[in-house]
Amino acid sequence: MDPRPWHRFYDKGVPVGVDYQQLTIPQVLDKTAAAFPDRSATLFEGHRLTYGQLKDQSDRLATALVRLGLKAGDRVAIQLPNLPQTVVAWLGVLRAGGIAVMTNPMYVQREVEHQFEDANVRIVIALDALWMKTIRPVRGNLHLDHVILTGIKHALPFPKNLLFPIVGKKSGMVVDVPAEPGVIWLNDLLAGTPAAPPPMPADMDAIANLQYTGGTTGLSKGAMLTHRNLSYNAQQALAWFPGAAHGGEVMLSALPFFHSFGLTVCMSFSLLLGAAQVLVPNPRDIKKLVGYIEKYRPTMFPAVPTLYNAVNNYPGIDKVDISSIKGCISGSAPLPMEVLERFEKLTGGRITEGFGLTETSPITHANPLFGLRKPGSIGVPVSDTDARIVDLEEGRKVMGVGEEGELVLAGPQIMKGYWNKPDETADMIRDGWLYTGDIAKMDDEGYFYIVGRKKDMIIAGGYNIYPREIDDLLFEHPKVLEAAAVGIPDPHRGETVKAYIVLKPGEQATIEEFAEYCKSRLAAYKVPKSYEFRAELPKSTVGKVLRRVLRDEEVAKLKAAKGADA
Repeated sequence: MDPRPWHRFYDKGVPVGVDYQQLTIPQVLDKTAAAFPDRSATLFEGHRLTYGQLKDQSDRLATALVRLGLKAGDRVAIQLPNLPQTVVAWLGVLRAGGIAVMTNPMYVQREVEHQFEDANVRIVIALDALWMKTIRPVRGNLHLDHVILTGIKHALPFPKNLLFPIVGKKSGMVVDVPAEPGVIWLNDLLAGTPAAPPPMPADMDAIANLQYTGGTTGLSKGAMLTHRNLSYNAQQALAWFPGAAHGGEVMLSALPFFHSFGLTVCMSFSLLLGAAQVLVPNPRDIKKLVGYIEKYRPTMFPAVPTLYNAVNNYPGIDKVDISSIKGCISGSAPLPMEVLERFEKLTGGRITEGFGLTETSPITHANPLFGLRKPGSIGVPVSDTDARIVDLEEGRKVMGVGEEGELVLAGPQIMKGYWNKPDETADMIRDGWLYTGDIAKMDDEGYFYIVGRKKDMIIAGGYNIYPREIDDLLFEHPKVLEAAAVGIPDPHRGETVKAYIVLKPGEQATIEEFAEYCKSRLAAYKVPKSYEFRAELPKSTVGKVLRRVLRDEEVAKLKAAKGADA
């Protein structure tokens, strides 16, 4: 049998191998800015930044960072939602030779502390409101030399920039920031620095990003993504859309840039294509999102299934013209067929469902945009990507068609490894193959299907949630004897978190007590949506909590409830 039967299902014009441009992402910007200097690079609430201006501002920031003492390989944290400043910040850090640490704006203080300390972050570029709420209170525990701040108002055109402080006060997005040593405003830095950056480092295999992910055995860890990983994966994505028009597309960037999906498929893809990015800092505001589609007429909309479903169910969506959308990539969770069909009917466009990991920059699989799409499948490996199913025990035997095993991957998008974690790197990357931990199968035409996970990671609304972190937090509660967080099926988020708690003898507690406890200590998307008190938890013979048993119980309850409603 052909070891790569998927190649024959590629759309016309999609290559088996990509003729890669040997360019880092900042060098991609140089090329695009030269070709389309007056083309819109970012669009946000009426504010427009051209490619020429984007290059100028990112060059100024790179120059400023070097003057502040940044050396090649130094880590710079970026804690911003999707704003024009985020694009400038990321490109500026990379151009200066730094390593970008993209930090989730929803992180709470202890999560920020771990990530900054693990990466040895010395410079942070952050939103003023996040600085005051999350970073400044723990500054004494960090080792920050410089703090570069910006605000939402700085991204707004006149007169919105004058009105925002009045409106933003109510939402907490406008704050008073005291003057302190080492705290600089991005606007002042850009205005006072010429665009004279150092030559772009030539090493494509140097680390560009520490993209933090997690695991079931500890705190989050940084995937080392190189300039080659990021550039090549964006070019692999572009190769999947051979009909895309250079300088003629509009990208709806609702996926967050702190996530590798948004960083590659929205930002880097747009820079390669010379697309105008419509920046969406809060994709949960569906009313505003639909308004952006009406106003800016995006042609491409990568997203997670929950976002497509939210648009489908927006009140009056049938009367809104969203027909500008032509091409979409769905990932991070399974896409229900009814959601796909409804969205395609509304737009007239096409969705390709794909798959990827933080450790793979992230894209590895996708269904053909116009060819054979299989419901429930993550599609076929993209150009220059190899995939196999191997036995679960040792990972050496290649499984046959339809047989379940672990999905392993090879390609130019595979990370360099985990930051300062050689043992975990060696466990995940073996002989050039990345072991995903996902249980999958391949059919006779080379289409792959995810059927489970070796690890117990929960994917809720496109976010990766690691049960061990929630378990550990619950164990810290003085009333808790045992606890386990489990991902249970959810029609809207794919999965949602449920926490099972065993109280210490003689203790009493309420669900509301634990809900408040978790809410104050976890990012919102990690907070369990339901809780259950139990006398004991199911365990294996060696005492390991059996999450699968808990999950199976919930699945059985859901099936029984559906049967009762039928």
